[in-house]
Amino acid sequence: MACLSYQTCALMSSSSSSTPTCHLRVRANTVVAGASSKKTRGLRRLNAVAETSAMEVVELKKGIAELYDESSGLWEDIWGDHMHHGFYDPNADVSVSAPDHRAAQIRMIDEVLQFAGISEEAPIRGPKNVVDVGCGIGGSSRYLAGKYGANCKGITLSPVQAQRANALADAQGLANKASFQVADALDQPFPDGQFDLVWSMESGEHMPDKAKFVNELARVAAPGATIILVTWCHRDLGASEKALKPEEKRLLDKICNAFYLPAWCSTADYVQLLQSLSLQDIKAEDWSPYVAPFWPAVIRSALTWKGFTSLLRSGTKTIKGALAMPLMIQGFKKDLIKYSVITCRKPE
Repeated sequence: MACLSYQTCALMSSSSSSTPTCHLRVRANTVVAGASSKKTRGLRRLNAVAETSAMEVVELKKGIAELYDESSGLWEDIWGDHMHHGFYDPNADVSVSAPDHRAAQIRMIDEVLQFAGISEEAPIRGPKNVVDVGCGIGGSSRYLAGKYGANCKGITLSPVQAQRANALADAQGLANKASFQVADALDQPFPDGQFDLVWSMESGEHMPDKAKFVNELARVAAPGATIILVTWCHRDLGASEKALKPEEKRLLDKICNAFYLPAWCSTADYVQLLQSLSLQDIKAEDWSPYVAPFWPAVIRSALTWKGFTSLLRSGTKTIKGALAMPLMIQGFKKDLIKYSVITCRKPE
């Protein structure tokens, strides 16, 4: 599928007249902005739209499903059942052993929960009902089910992932706590207000309509629920900028083409979308320094004999994605790509 031309995310929902408290921080870096500075700048609406036709959306979703149908078995075989970045100490030497990287992926979940203020006092005060939006092969859901005794429901576009996630839940004795199905994150098959934790770990970057995506996260959240969104973003634009630089757009176009991504947006764009829905306690941080070792480690694993031979057997979409991995490293090093962790709460 041809790459969808990269542009800045469109904000389809207008800002709320009552702006909730919001904090934008960069972990291990300087404070970027708070709601007050954004308000003085006018909370301008972004007009550079990612023009994605209905046909393009159909092809995009088909490409995403096929990519993960192809690649999930390879990933599980080498990296385990968590299909997301690990959380590392940026000042420590990082071992290349698979167990250390898998531990870092678990640590990412725990760090995100702590950042969101989710209680460790499980199961007394932890979440009871969780939706895992873009669940992969269900690693986060099974971890949350085991940690809190929560009932977890995961959705993915990939039939292979859903089938494998259910098989792993059954094998781990969690079939009564974690279930998975093929469904669209932009049209979730759940009633309003069902979940007290809405969890999206690295799936937002695949969403062609960011406003609809955020609306669905809020719709299925129960009053008082926590929403956690961990996603790849591009850098926030400066006060005088209307768009990214041409060379930045070209780099993101190449990544879009390899990983079946539509338009990216910035952390600030997501925060504005959350504000427009009157969600509360909005926090956002850039955790890019904490995930820096991840992509080099994935590349090293692909260059092992096991990784290389498995990659050749996996399929053309997986190979195409593997060849683009150095572009992700380049994007992070240029401070173009940000690993954004965003949390908020739905009003009671």
